[in-house]
Amino acid sequence: MLEIGMLFGGLAGIVVVLVVVLLRRGNSATENADGLLIEQARRIDVQEQRAKITGYAVNGFLPWDTDRPRRP
Repeated sequence: MLEIGMLFGGLAGIVVVLVVVLLRRGNSATENADGLLIEQARRIDVQEQRAKITGYAVNGFLPWDTDRPRRP
């Protein structure tokens, strides 16, 4: 019985610590959105890079490259 009490006491302590940490952070609005703009630009750049690197290009075969024989 003591072990169950210690388990629930430990869990309650963790919950209290998490609540205190979250309340200390507050709900303040971001003063500037520089970080968000940088993240958005990087995400768009990565999407464009993924679109350029297709399976054909990775495997060394491009559809318009007719000089080489096709791989099986």
